[in-house]
Amino acid sequence: MLKCNTIDEYIEQTPKDVQIILRKVRKLISELAPEASEKMAYGLATFYLNGNLVHFGAMKNHLGFYPSPSGIKAFEKELEGKYMYSKGAIQFPYDQEIPYELIGRITRFRIKENRSKD
Repeated sequence: MLKCNTIDEYIEQTPKDVQIILRKVRKLISELAPEASEKMAYGLATFYLNGNLVHFGAMKNHLGFYPSPSGIKAFEKELEGKYMYSKGAIQFPYDQEIPYELIGRITRFRIKENRSKD
């Protein structure tokens, strides 16, 4: 992938079926955190609210979702056995239904966490 300056540019470079997923994730996060700003960081679509809120990106076989270690720890029981994850990343395979509801709940958790930084 080429270096992108905007999330729109980033999404446009992905396959059409992946674009649909990325747009849904972007819309979901935008609706949950309308005051968050968007930017590209670390080569990923990033929402910023009192610091990095969440990142997401198109990988070859999965949607990468990066809600920070605290976001993963808070939802670890729901992730275990269903998705590959590490300290800071969750992999949602394209060949499975993307769990938008779970992405929303994790994002809400991160919004609350970042707002408490004030």
